[in-house]
Amino acid sequence: MRSSVDEVGHLRAQLERVQGRKLDAPVLPTHPALAELLPGGGLRPGSAYSLPASGSLLLALIARASQEGSWCGVIGMPELGAEAAERLGVDLDRLVLIPDPGPRWLTVAATIADVLPIVAVRPQGRPMGQEVSRLAARLRERGAVLLVEGAWPQAEAALRVSEPEWSGLGEGYGYLAGRAVTVTASSRRWPVPRTSRMLLPAADGTVSALRDEGGQRAPITAIGGGAREAARDESLGASSDAAEAAYAPLQVRAAG
Repeated sequence: MRSSVDEVGHLRAQLERVQGRKLDAPVLPTHPALAELLPGGGLRPGSAYSLPASGSLLLALIARASQEGSWCGVIGMPELGAEAAERLGVDLDRLVLIPDPGPRWLTVAATIADVLPIVAVRPQGRPMGQEVSRLAARLRERGAVLLVEGAWPQAEAALRVSEPEWSGLGEGYGYLAGRAVTVTASSRRWPVPRTSRMLLPAADGTVSALRDEGGQRAPITAIGGGAREAARDESLGASSDAAEAAYAPLQVRAAG
């Protein structure tokens, strides 16, 4: 009769064979404010992640890995700004932009995954199940990370951005500076989602976790299944998403 330790080891070996990767393999680093929301505390090689249409969230996810030597490819996001990427910490020397991959975007993503460890893509259409399976196998084989704008089958985690609150305005006149948002991460590895409040971006264009009145970092919390569905970030629209990517201070004057 097998011991509990033997059973756990046998189950781990089976899962690793099915998934094509070590469950305790090192993850690619990401910003600490986001790491605590992700399984394993980072981006797991061979895995896919589902993201909202938020350029700041994408750039924050890949910045730390690029600083530590990982090349990143971004496919099908022509509005993504190099200035915004640099301000959020992305090493531009290790960033490859492919604004218009055309209808064969999935083939382009698979090709890029052969040579770059992190690939971000905005799908140009709904892929077939077999295409997704082939790409998943390629990711596992090469140990690449796929960040997808939108839903994606069997994602390691799905992130949402909600409750945006801009700072910097006063008396109807001023500059938009930092933006506080709630980031929620759902994963098949957790019974309930996790959520955290953070500045994305802060006034200086970086990312930082919000702190409570006592100066302590706001805790990472789990939200039950009965909680209301997080509303999509207002910046998900085309016009505001482009503004988010640029991060130019916006002067606003009250009407009248």
